[in-house]
Amino acid sequence: MGNGLIDLHVHSFFSCDGDFSPEELIIMARDIGFQAIAIADHDTLSAYPEALEIGRQYGIEIIPSVEVTTVYDGREFHLQLPLVNWESEAIHYIINKMEHSRLEEARNRVARLKELGLKVEWEEVWEQCQGVPPLGVKIAQIVLNKTESRKNPRLKKYFDENGQPLAPYLFYQDFFAEGGLAHVPKKHISLEEVLSLAPETEGVPVLSHPGAYFQKTTREDLARLKKLGLQGLEVFTSYHTTEQTAFYYSLAREFDLVVTAGSDFHGKIKPGVKFGQIREGRYDMVIQLKERKDQ
Repeated sequence: MGNGLIDLHVHSFFSCDGDFSPEELIIMARDIGFQAIAIADHDTLSAYPEALEIGRQYGIEIIPSVEVTTVYDGREFHLQLPLVNWESEAIHYIINKMEHSRLEEARNRVARLKELGLKVEWEEVWEQCQGVPPLGVKIAQIVLNKTESRKNPRLKKYFDENGQPLAPYLFYQDFFAEGGLAHVPKKHISLEEVLSLAPETEGVPVLSHPGAYFQKTTREDLARLKKLGLQGLEVFTSYHTTEQTAFYYSLAREFDLVVTAGSDFHGKIKPGVKFGQIREGRYDMVIQLKERKDQ
């Protein structure tokens, strides 16, 4: 089987903020020489089971996964569940709960933006997301793609040379993050509840990008989450600096968490994240996750 390249965190267009179909992702993985990838869409398993069959056709192992948006200690935490059983009652309970809370959050965000005088309608957001409740960065992208937004003095900084590459994320921080102009308090499922249900989903709980600006995961967080059932930590990711990678690698070893690697590739919404740019992922990470699943 070998110890080839893997990426345990890529998004398809089922995430709403992704650009590529599962088949397109799998073809890219084949062309680069990956042994396996996990399509871990936001709060949906719509890629499965079809992605598994497409992967077999192209000779790429697909690790079924999902990235659940949760709340922990007042912060948004993302939790992957690689090797999840997409037919389990537990994962459908989690997804249904998340779909409701994300839809309510998105509607309220759009309403707040309209109150601030920005020209955006819920109907156009919903249409562009094709029925998938949008995350904040997707709403930001829709707003910034509008011609009239370029003429709005309040939005000028998102179109200058420094702001444009990360414009949706800068917009998110200014408008949707805690203290932002259009902030909506989060009512998502708690990380504690998802960890308690993880064994019933058959997925192995792995914390995504712990050093992300909205998570800022501490040693104390990981100590508690390990006790609650956390099994893995995404150490190698496009979010981390060299220093963060070293920091979280040491914590993963300290708390006996499986070290994983994932690019968090989406497409144009993250122009700085290229498919295949994270090269530290190896198949032995999948083997370790499978061993945790069987414990």
